Amino acid sequence: MSGEALYQHLENGATTVCRAWTVTRRDGQVLGFTDHDRDLVVQDILCRADTGMTARALQQTTGLSVDNSEAIGALSAAAISEGDILAGRFDGAEVRAFLVNWANPADNIEQFRGSLGEIERSGGSFRAELRGLAEILNQPQGQAYMPRCSAVLGDDRCRFHTDQPGYSALWEVEQVEEGRVFTQSEIGGFDAGWFAHGRFEMLTGAAAGLVGMVKNDAVDGGGRRIELWQSINAPILPGDQFRVIAGCDKADTTCRSKFANFLNFRGFPHIPGEDWLASYPVPGRPNSGGRRITGAGQ
Repeated sequence: MSGEALYQHLENGATTVCRAWTVTRRDGQVLGFTDHDRDLVVQDILCRADTGMTARALQQTTGLSVDNSEAIGALSAAAISEGDILAGRFDGAEVRAFLVNWANPADNIEQFRGSLGEIERSGGSFRAELRGLAEILNQPQGQAYMPRCSAVLGDDRCRFHTDQPGYSALWEVEQVEEGRVFTQSEIGGFDAGWFAHGRFEMLTGAAAGLVGMVKNDAVDGGGRRIELWQSINAPILPGDQFRVIAGCDKADTTCRSKFANFLNFRGFPHIPGEDWLASYPVPGRPNSGGRRITGAGQ
């Protein structure tokens, strides 16, 4: 009904319309913006007028082509801060754009829905690419056939519960270097390398909600050293809590021995490799045509 009322308003000739945007981050926080000179409540979301947020005209076409647009704004602590952009909190955030009758904000229509793409920062401002819903059609789909597992540990295909005892650890930060290397005096009863390829989650502090992937997990006489592939781009202080989850290298032997989850293994460990496909008969090498792997299928 709000859309029909807005269409009737637009037919009058003299209109009182503006634009509004909502941004929903992956951590659940919702931000609202408008180019009107006063704050508006659109779809139960407060859209602020003092953020300096604007957007270029939406270019939309019929069919499955990707909608193109940009969002431009000033960096501010009250709206979108440079620290949050650097930390990746807005990566992949959902964006909705509305045309609104500011005299009656309940009359509005959604003109665009998509996500934030590449974000550029320059001179205290930012420029963000808006990607339409058709963008997902540019992503590869379907099953990947490879020796190692294609699932992510703990997802719906893997079905392994990472909250089981012995597969995660909750620690407080003791020493941290460059937001990437964490040194703990407590080993926690886990073998060296137990968390390699695992998930790292910050739970408290300024970096709460940010995640990383473990590159190396080493144990020596001084404790445990956990190294991430990339830095957590937010301040991390001693005493902040983090969780680290056991890592999986996606090999069938790891799935069987470390997680006892081979029934849900999503790889093809016996698929022939390129070396086998390109092989040729060699004198002295068995060429009986028998099965390639002893015990296959058992």
